Amino acid sequence: MLQIECPWCGACDQSEFSYGGEAHIARPKTPADLSDQEWGDYLFNRENPKGWHREQWCHTAGCRRWFNAVRDTVTCRIKAYYQMGTVPPEEDDR
Repeated sequence: MLQIECPWCGACDQSEFSYGGEAHIARPKTPADLSDQEWGDYLFNRENPKGWHREQWCHTAGCRRWFNAVRDTVTCRIKAYYQMGTVPPEEDDR
């Protein structure tokens, strides 16, 4: 089982967390001005990279806080955790 390091609670089993999707997706400032195609792209189209990916996670069975992680989608190895609203760590081997 994958171990995830909650920045507040420490390492816990993956079953305690909920995946929140790709990190750093900016909501459109004026959604009413978007076409249906643009709104659909915002809602549904995300990167699906092979390799390092910035993601959102919530510790749902613990402190219920959200945080970001940099995870390799091939190996599931997580190389960095950082709080929401902060700049991601340097990504040397991305």
